[in-house]
Amino acid sequence: MEHSSQQAHDWKEGRRLRAWDLSQMGWRQRDIAIALGVTKGAVSQWLKRARTGSVESLRRRPKSGAPPRLTAAQRAQIPVLLAQGPAAYGFRGDVWTCARVADVIRREFSVTYHPDHVGRILKALDWTPQKPIKRATQRDEAAIANWVATRWPALKKRPATKGGRSSLSTKAAST
Repeated sequence: MEHSSQQAHDWKEGRRLRAWDLSQMGWRQRDIAIALGVTKGAVSQWLKRARTGSVESLRRRPKSGAPPRLTAAQRAQIPVLLAQGPAAYGFRGDVWTCARVADVIRREFSVTYHPDHVGRILKALDWTPQKPIKRATQRDEAAIANWVATRWPALKKRPATKGGRSSLSTKAAST
């Protein structure tokens, strides 16, 4: 019977096809489930699908959703484009944000992506987008350090002194 599980595309498909093969050899669903490390319910669903449809219904299904807008070659080209640096595309600073990468993809490939989706594309390419630190240009680091060292300790909340009654106390007040 071993007609199907040998030609599986992945291990999950192979497991479903093996369940069918074992059932055709007379195995009980419980024994198939134990042998394959799955629940009896999973085996029951697989066998029902194979009986009502065909054994081919146990094969993996193509992924749902829209096809990718970038080809594999275009995706592979993204790190090469980003290696040129943001300045090559007219951006100030050395930071690649998702919005900037989305703009480069739009310019180079005429494909528009939302910046959030660009983050997923970059993650798949082992790239990490950066978030620029937004600070005022007139920021005075020395004045900030001085304030933190001198003024902040006086403003910082201190724990209450012991001895006073807490509002959380459960003891009755003595009279």
